[in-house]
Amino acid sequence: MAFGRLERRQGAQPMSEINMTPLIDVMLVLLVIFMLTAPLMTSSLKLNLPKADAKQSDATPHSLMISLSADGQTYLNDSVVTAPGLVAQAKEAARQSADTEVQLRADEAVSYGRVAELIGLLQQAGLSRIAFVTEAKVGVPEKGVGP
Repeated sequence: MAFGRLERRQGAQPMSEINMTPLIDVMLVLLVIFMLTAPLMTSSLKLNLPKADAKQSDATPHSLMISLSADGQTYLNDSVVTAPGLVAQAKEAARQSADTEVQLRADEAVSYGRVAELIGLLQQAGLSRIAFVTEAKVGVPEKGVGP
């Protein structure tokens, strides 16, 4: 009588490592696809615009620099000016160029009412483009200030 082994062979053991090769292959194929399609997605509408012989404007826009100091003085281009003188010069600037810009520099101590009064005078003179000039803050913004 032939007796075989009573022991059973154990089956294949489960693999405890992940084969990374197929994953890397798929990632490289996706990378190539995105590299090829990304420039196509960012292109804008192609237009064939008409050509014209127009001279570039080399004129700089006219501007007035008005400063309000903490002691109540009003300066126009670094010279002291009174309210009637400021209105007269603002009217003249508005007459010369309708797009004259006013660069307004006001000290922190100047009241809001004074600034609003000055803006009203400038608008009555015909100037509506008013830019507020400030200095950049250095360091961390104060608590409660900013977005």
